[in-house]
Amino acid sequence: MTTAPPTPATAAATPLRIAVADDDRDVRDFLERFLPLLGHQVHSVAKTGRELVDHCRTSPPDMIIADVKMPDMDGLEAVEAINQTAPIPAVLVTGHAVPAWLEKAKQVGVMAYLMKPVTEHDLAPAIALARRHFEEVQALRKESAELRQALEDRKVIERAKGAVGRRAGVPADEAYRRMRMVASNANRKLVDVARQILGAEEVFHTLEEPDRR
Repeated sequence: MTTAPPTPATAAATPLRIAVADDDRDVRDFLERFLPLLGHQVHSVAKTGRELVDHCRTSPPDMIIADVKMPDMDGLEAVEAINQTAPIPAVLVTGHAVPAWLEKAKQVGVMAYLMKPVTEHDLAPAIALARRHFEEVQALRKESAELRQALEDRKVIERAKGAVGRRAGVPADEAYRRMRMVASNANRKLVDVARQILGAEEVFHTLEEPDRR
């Protein structure tokens, strides 16, 4: 594997701390030499999947470059174990594109592939692709989580609106207006006011229950 200086087009826009794992010493040496030339920092170097997991759990990197076939624990198993704690983009290094591995790789968080022998011409594009895919996936997950939260908040607000309507004897739109006014005057989120109303409702229900002793 040759180690030519990177061109401006391949230099990293944002430096990353990259954890490397491969049981092939030549591959490890190549990545240790060439990643800094691309502007990245070598976070750690592992010979086995288990060693990679230990390194990443002690100090999470920004990215992982790992071989598929390693002693102790293969690269896919290691990436899957690491991502159970926190999602980290990964580049998979393999000598053969086995369909079963590729399918599992998608599921465990592998964002790009490098075919052996790894060259300097392939490394920078693979890192850039993995980072871009990871950012896109994280953005979609965040958007999905925000939508789910918005739906949950809406359910809470609707329940509180019904409670206010029953207690105050006003229609739903007036109950909603009053809730918004309280939230605005207190500089609070509407959903927080709604939760407080529902909490008070639970207290009222307890007080209104007949003595069952």
